[in-house]
Amino acid sequence: MESTESYAAGSPEELTKRSPEQHDSSEADSAEKPTHIRFLVSNAAAGSVIGKGGSTITEFQAKSGARIQLSRNQEFFPGTTDRIIMISGSIKEVVSGLELILEKLHSELHAEDGNEVEPRRRIRLVVPNSSCGGIIGKGGATIKSFIEESKAGIKISPLDNTYYGLSDRLVTLSGTFEEQMRAIDLILAKLTEDDHYSQNVHSPYSYAAGYNSVNYAPNGSGGKYQNHKEEPSNTVTIGVSDEHIGLVLGRGGRNIMEITQMTGARIKISDRGDFISGTSDRKVSITGPQRAIQQAETMIKQKVDSATERATE
Repeated sequence: MESTESYAAGSPEELTKRSPEQHDSSEADSAEKPTHIRFLVSNAAAGSVIGKGGSTITEFQAKSGARIQLSRNQEFFPGTTDRIIMISGSIKEVVSGLELILEKLHSELHAEDGNEVEPRRRIRLVVPNSSCGGIIGKGGATIKSFIEESKAGIKISPLDNTYYGLSDRLVTLSGTFEEQMRAIDLILAKLTEDDHYSQNVHSPYSYAAGYNSVNYAPNGSGGKYQNHKEEPSNTVTIGVSDEHIGLVLGRGGRNIMEITQMTGARIKISDRGDFISGTSDRKVSITGPQRAIQQAETMIKQKVDSATERATE
């Protein structure tokens, strides 16, 4: 996942018009604490949230005061075909932005269903593994209380070690719109207490090897900029036995595409019969920054080692 789409919120003047309601001072302070939330949407739903020329997402940012970012088309959360939306700002702004997005998605689903029954749609939040313990609580006490209070279903996936560098889990919420939003209020408040979680806002796609951003202004004009300084690019060649090259490639090149997407490295495999001198190992050339090369090499070795282990069992 090499890039995100982000859309600029409305002017500061527009945002200051939204004066918050008067609450208890401690609640107000909590509501202003900076935070973020990430969740998955289908490609079609992402298009609906963006709107023509970015009009819908620009409107949502102006109304909520939150910043809304999306992973690019075809850049999915590992193991899914869904894109990631990240909303950042104060708790109040994040919840407001999330409500706007979910209300739109729910209303469209409702219209497609053609019935008046409240659609029961899942929301899958992306939460760092290190923060999941706070949601679960000792002996599962916290998550049980959240389920009882919100009436929503809440399930936390195990960490998928299939994907190198992935440190996020999916928290799936089910129930009516109101139940899901209540559960999100509870979960977000708990996550925002975690200082490590707040720091993760600077790396929304922690399994990606850096990404570019496209910034869309309210008038629809856009411009690309590099988020990180260009790192020097190198090429490393490793050997993989001819019989295991299929494991690296995957069906239809799926594995090598996945490794390329997740690490940002470019990978080239030598032709059949083109071996490293004195061996029957094909040449696998990995090009990119040092970190990307190391990640790609580790993932390639994992593919080969896992097959070798199964063969010896």
